[in-house]
Amino acid sequence: MATSTERINQLMKEKRLRQIDVLNLAKPLQEKYNIKFSKSHLSQYVNGKSNPDNEKIFLLSKVFGVTEAWLSGYNVPRYERLEETKINASLTQQGLQIPVLGIVAAGIPISAVEDILDYEEIPLTWQNQGEFFGLRIKGDSMKPDINDGDTVIVRQQSTANNGDVVIALVNGDDATCKKFEKLDNGIMLISNNSEYSPMYFSNEEVVTKPVVIIGRVVELRRKF
Repeated sequence: MATSTERINQLMKEKRLRQIDVLNLAKPLQEKYNIKFSKSHLSQYVNGKSNPDNEKIFLLSKVFGVTEAWLSGYNVPRYERLEETKINASLTQQGLQIPVLGIVAAGIPISAVEDILDYEEIPLTWQNQGEFFGLRIKGDSMKPDINDGDTVIVRQQSTANNGDVVIALVNGDDATCKKFEKLDNGIMLISNNSEYSPMYFSNEEVVTKPVVIIGRVVELRRKF
């Protein structure tokens, strides 16, 4: 049997969450369920100095989208089976909160900012489909479909099909949002805006620069 400390640390690592991120995600749930939860509580759980009580396990299970029993360390399914469990309607509507991790250049690549800028909600039904994060767009190279200031929801993956809109890292730390095309002798990262020339990388450059796909854009969020 695992411990709740091991399970909490596992989830934070998988979802790339810091303690402050978990606390921010927990805030609306604390108010909803009237549960007290502090930085001190989380620090003790993460460092194995104490174990969360049933109330805190319930809260954290909602934050991470996992079952209470699994989070407690039991060898049971991590996620509830929807065909066997009736999901509370308000919880379904609330969805899962994911962080908007930083700024992505929709133009000439710039370094992605790792600070969390905001949070977005995705449907609970997505939780078994992979890991997701949000990224803020800066620039006009993907207009008119994706504009400066838009947030894109990204599914983490290292591969893409022709025509997919991807987030790619160029030179290791420069993030860019582009349409992906695979060629026999390399790849092209293509802007929607015709004022920007396609970015071509040979198969050798893909390896040496490198050029790495970190995710595929699955949804656009725009605020008016």
